[in-house]
Amino acid sequence: MNSQGKIGQTLPIGVAEVHDSNLEHLTGQAIYCDDILEPKGCLHAALVLGPRIPSRTLRIQAPDEGDLENFPGGRHIFYSGADIPGENNAGPVVHDEPLLPINETTYSYQPVGVVLSEDREVARRIARMYRVNGEPLNSVVSTIAEAAEVGQVLHEPLVLSNHFTDSSFNQCPCVTECGLSIGGQDHVYLEGQVALVVPSSDGIHVVSSTQHPTEVQDLIANLLDINAATVTVEIRRMGGAFGGKESQAAHFAMFAALGAHLTGLPVKLRLDRDDDMRITGKRHDFLVNYKVGHDADGLILAADIELSSRCGWSSDLSRSVNDRALFHAENAYFIPSIRITSNRYKTHTVSNTAFRGFGGPQGMVGIERCMDVIAKVTGKDPLDVRLLNLYGVSGRETPYGMLVNEDVLPELIQRLAETSDYRNRRKAIDLENGQMTRFRRGIALTPVKFGISFTASFLNQAGALLNVYKDGSVSINHGGTEMGQGLHTKIRQVVAAHLGIEIDSIQVTSTRTDKVPNTSPTAASSGSDLNGMAALVAATKIRNRLEAFLRETYQTSAEAHFSNGTVEIEDHKLTFADLSRRAWFARVPLSATGHYATPDIGWDPETGKGRPFYYFANGAAVTEVEIDTLTGVSRVLRADILHDVGKSLNPLIDLGQIEGGYIQGMGWLTSEELVYSTHGELMTHGLSTYKIPTAIDRPQMNIELWDGANPREMLYQSKAVGEPPFMLAISVHSAICHAISGLSPDNQFWPQLNAPATPQEILRCVQCAKTGS
Repeated sequence: MNSQGKIGQTLPIGVAEVHDSNLEHLTGQAIYCDDILEPKGCLHAALVLGPRIPSRTLRIQAPDEGDLENFPGGRHIFYSGADIPGENNAGPVVHDEPLLPINETTYSYQPVGVVLSEDREVARRIARMYRVNGEPLNSVVSTIAEAAEVGQVLHEPLVLSNHFTDSSFNQCPCVTECGLSIGGQDHVYLEGQVALVVPSSDGIHVVSSTQHPTEVQDLIANLLDINAATVTVEIRRMGGAFGGKESQAAHFAMFAALGAHLTGLPVKLRLDRDDDMRITGKRHDFLVNYKVGHDADGLILAADIELSSRCGWSSDLSRSVNDRALFHAENAYFIPSIRITSNRYKTHTVSNTAFRGFGGPQGMVGIERCMDVIAKVTGKDPLDVRLLNLYGVSGRETPYGMLVNEDVLPELIQRLAETSDYRNRRKAIDLENGQMTRFRRGIALTPVKFGISFTASFLNQAGALLNVYKDGSVSINHGGTEMGQGLHTKIRQVVAAHLGIEIDSIQVTSTRTDKVPNTSPTAASSGSDLNGMAALVAATKIRNRLEAFLRETYQTSAEAHFSNGTVEIEDHKLTFADLSRRAWFARVPLSATGHYATPDIGWDPETGKGRPFYYFANGAAVTEVEIDTLTGVSRVLRADILHDVGKSLNPLIDLGQIEGGYIQGMGWLTSEELVYSTHGELMTHGLSTYKIPTAIDRPQMNIELWDGANPREMLYQSKAVGEPPFMLAISVHSAICHAISGLSPDNQFWPQLNAPATPQEILRCVQCAKTGS
């Protein structure tokens, strides 16, 4: 189907349409889950947390009656895993994750029970009064190194190999090895985990701050041993998610749903920030090691890559996250002989989960380190090494056997290097660094090639329901969720363009599982692609019906033109509202569903070959930084970005996504450090100890959109924009390394800087540079 359609003169596509909730956001009128008026009799839930050290043979001791009399409202209800009527499981794919463990906890402060009370603060206080004791596990494995030493794996290693043999390095003039540790990241969504569950004669109605309503529906149905049709999950908007509400939001909806089922009353659960950070999963942290064979010019001939991740105590989404890390371990570079090994380790820590980029960022960081090290070894500018190794030529094969038939990066990078004046700035920085003592600057240009589609092929589908009313107004419901990224705004633009009506006449309604069933999560940067195409299918059905009605009415075979709220056919002209009313009187159905499934994708994990992605989104960033060699503090001074979003549906929203993604990636690689104790307890569980970027950390930013089109059949030839910009921030880490490298008298020195590049980590590498260690 041609996604362009036959539109009139003015298109609401490609224009800077403001976010549909912009005014509500600015004025505080946007309704989130916690803002909903609580129903009569609503109880508040609070979690009873397990021991600080993972333990077995659990004993839960309720507070004494005398203690409860010390404050009013001490009446409460307690329930645990023993009260679950159905399956005690919160695992989204593999059922290895009990919602409320009964005998053993496997990470620090794992929830073991729930307290209900009429007042939220009372419920929280009583929950803290419960004492949970047990026998600490004999051996607590909390790090990748510890898990590797004892062979504690979550899944068996997966290996991708393409033209790699034991002799692949024999013909390579140079062999370079490098590696680094890559930390995790907390999602720090502004709206924490929250759910409101209301039982009724129609079943259970759940308002959940979730990216995946259908998964919440299915898990609650299994938990309560009821049909999924009796569970309705609704979400109007989230206050941020970033992957942290793809699978793990279900847990908190399930806690509340169990309470509602047991009491017959509405139940609401909202976590505070400390508990949220303690018990929810993070971005997977990785250890990466690269062995790369190349020639004297820096052209890579062979590579052997090992990626090892900390998955936590259960499967969650770790298999898919690690698969995507595999798929992006070579980033934008063609490597003719390559082997990539992915190790997935099980630890006694929270179950790590989805996060913007979904493993792709961790996969890319290592190869960009290799490019920098190879440049030092060969005496080249890192940009020249990168340009030399790009896929470039059409038809080259990725490590997983997918052909890259379109590579805009050579031209895109060259243009960015020119518009940012990269080469002159790098020369000036190298010259100035030689004359400075305390402060050093660095600069780097790094690219991004990010695959768009769910790696689990069955998730690449979406549905929509479109209703036209007699006055010409339109409501559209789709399976995607709005978390601030502007998805609903883009859907409105698509429908308005195809029906030739004003955007203001279109209402996008709350995502609900009883309107569009069996939805996929809003993730993998596919929200606009999948749901927009489903909405387009529905709009096309309506348009075709209306056009057929007009042809029959006027006895013509002419083509109808829909534009600016009017419809013309031959010399007849009427408003869309008038047409809608006439069609209703003629009993033309004005409601339609749409379904879209991404074509031409799929891969076989057994062979490691296939086409997991429909297309690639590309971009590049030039970042300039400054470090203080006395304190280790770094500052990002300037960022120049050129990013490929195809033909942008909405440049204003896309530019915002690019800026936000870059800043979030900058935080991951510089300041956001997750610190764990030896038994896996998160020590940085508040914003006093976990440092995210703020407005003052924003550098000077020059962002432009690449003026190209998506060569694949997609929504008005646009491309996804949610995740790819996150990886543009890898240039920050590379630039910090450049700033440190000049401190060494060895012209081949490149610091082994880990991520995040905290002041302590920068000082360690500064010392290594000065001492040559």
